[in-house]
Amino acid sequence: MKKIQILGPGCPKCKKLTELTEQAAKSLNLQYELEKVTDIKEIISYGVMMTPALVVNGEVKVSGKVPSVEEIKQIIST
Repeated sequence: MKKIQILGPGCPKCKKLTELTEQAAKSLNLQYELEKVTDIKEIISYGVMMTPALVVNGEVKVSGKVPSVEEIKQIIST
């Protein structure tokens, strides 16, 4: 099972990334757990300075932008 985290304070871009990530994971029939991380100290602990960020299994994959569903599929399927 993949552990997917969305790092961000809950801004519109963070919500959009959450939405698109769920779409991508469902379209891949992926077993996943989605967690939203809103605590600034925890976000910084990942080395992320710009939100939103997408973290898969503890590794930051995207930061500071909202990728397309297709891009997210590629990121979470590897």
